[in-house]
Amino acid sequence: MGTVALLRDDELSPEAAEVFAEIRALRGTDYVNNFWRAMAHDPAAMRALWDRLRVVMAPGALDPLVKEMIYVAVSTANGCSYCIHSHTAAARGKGMTPAQHAELLAVIGMAMQTNGLVTGLQVEVDEVFKA
Repeated sequence: MGTVALLRDDELSPEAAEVFAEIRALRGTDYVNNFWRAMAHDPAAMRALWDRLRVVMAPGALDPLVKEMIYVAVSTANGCSYCIHSHTAAARGKGMTPAQHAELLAVIGMAMQTNGLVTGLQVEVDEVFKA
């Protein structure tokens, strides 16, 4: 159960409605997901987050599919079920295949296992790995 109500379009402040319009235009859909509907309670924070997210997730040195897959990995490590679902859907929308998804999950699982072992063993970092 959420801690805030999900705002309907008719409940939005003008500032939040402006961000919703930008989300719809960028994504080419009328659908605005629940995360943004929750964030709409704080239009200034929502605006700042939306502006930063557009920059970070835009094509750059990493293509958008890779960025979405990284988002899935970090969301898995952080235990954010909502983000795992939303960014897996976004990655699929950007062309992630079932084989890529399976391989992504295998890499996440491997990293979690080795991270746990290294952390438990408190293995010191090799000098050649230090920047």
